[in-house]
Amino acid sequence: MSNEILKQFNLTDEDYLKLDEVEFRARFRERVHHTLEIQTYEAANSGELLKESQSETARKFIRLWEERKLSKELPEYIYAKKLINFSEVLFNGGKLDLSEFEPYKLGDADQEVFFKVIKERRSVRHFKDTRVPEEVVDKILESGLWAAHSCNLQSIKYLVVREETTPNLFRGSDVPGGPVHLVLLQDERVYRANPLNPVRNRLIDVGAAAQNIVLSTHALGLAGVWLTFNDTMLERISKHFNLPEYIKLATYVDIGYPDQTPYAPQRKSLDEAIIANV
Repeated sequence: MSNEILKQFNLTDEDYLKLDEVEFRARFRERVHHTLEIQTYEAANSGELLKESQSETARKFIRLWEERKLSKELPEYIYAKKLINFSEVLFNGGKLDLSEFEPYKLGDADQEVFFKVIKERRSVRHFKDTRVPEEVVDKILESGLWAAHSCNLQSIKYLVVREETTPNLFRGSDVPGGPVHLVLLQDERVYRANPLNPVRNRLIDVGAAAQNIVLSTHALGLAGVWLTFNDTMLERISKHFNLPEYIKLATYVDIGYPDQTPYAPQRKSLDEAIIANV
């Protein structure tokens, strides 16, 4: 890695303290991820001792976090402290017990339901005139935040627009307006934290979040359709919410209670899809 790129990753303390909070927190997440998280779990898995210096970067960011007087209840701080505790165990030759963090193992019945949600989700374009409760919308949006995201940068932002309160903002779409428009945006400031992160990763990041949203919508008994914007809509919506330049509209999902049950388009066979299996 060239010295010029390294300078973009490793700023001076003064530079870190001057950053806006969004970029600082993104750099905090990215650096802890790449300098401690990956190495800690690798050492735990291999049984090798972790280097004493491995947590230096995370400790520096903890110090900078405290100098900025950011809340210690925020997720970055909590996770970094947890990883530092893990690293101390490994540095001292201990065995890391991660059993309490093991995910719930799906039984046969749960697996059947999981794949049923995936295979029965379909795009619905007509909805009943029934209000979607806020708590349901929140649950759906939260699922998007739990999608995989490159470098743990967490770029996803939302607009929640109800057609009943803000009619015709989404005119120009090729489908009837849904009761609720869930707009996925990305805060491009977070990508400054990793100058090597390719643009294609940004598309994958928002795609993963949108996929979680359409699946959780179906799982909760609603329906949705994943949509895109034309240029006129992009400009209209951006101006309506006075979005800054660094907040980019990416895609949106219309959700509501379905007023149709379309036949789910069939998929090509695995034999046709797999180009190589070596």
